[in-house]
Amino acid sequence: MSRVPLINPHDTTADRQAVLSQIHAAFGATPNMFKAVANSPAALKSMWGAFGALGGGVIPAKVGEQIAVAIANRNACEYCLAAHTALGRKAGASGAEMSAAQDGHSDDPKTAAALRFALRVVESRGQISDADVQDLRGAGYDDEAIVEILAHVALNLFTNYVNVAFAVPVDFPGVKLR
Repeated sequence: MSRVPLINPHDTTADRQAVLSQIHAAFGATPNMFKAVANSPAALKSMWGAFGALGGGVIPAKVGEQIAVAIANRNACEYCLAAHTALGRKAGASGAEMSAAQDGHSDDPKTAAALRFALRVVESRGQISDADVQDLRGAGYDDEAIVEILAHVALNLFTNYVNVAFAVPVDFPGVKLR
């Protein structure tokens, strides 16, 4: 049971309804995570805006979802692991690719570098080294992409913390944490 109410998209304020209707249109449903975050219209707008902005960025959706599952697994967020595994498959990743990403691995060297960096940021709480950034540059990422990878990390930390702290019920097909 969620530690905060799950806002009913049909029985709430107009500002919440406006954002929740966009989310519903994008997913074909309103995931529980957004219903929990909707307790704060400001947080909901921030989260949804970040998803939209990063969705139009230079990091491909598939890589963004692989980053998300690696971080979700590291933070023991069952909700995000389930959601981003499904979204990764929708973005063209195979089941094997999403499973490998869960452990921070990829057969693609460029994706592997992004996963290593993302997990390094999470594990070190942002205290990374020059070498960590240089590894990304060596894998072919420019500064725009490097900053965007960090933005993916930050957004996923927020969503992981929301779902874990508030015990948001998983409404995607379950995936086992490792």
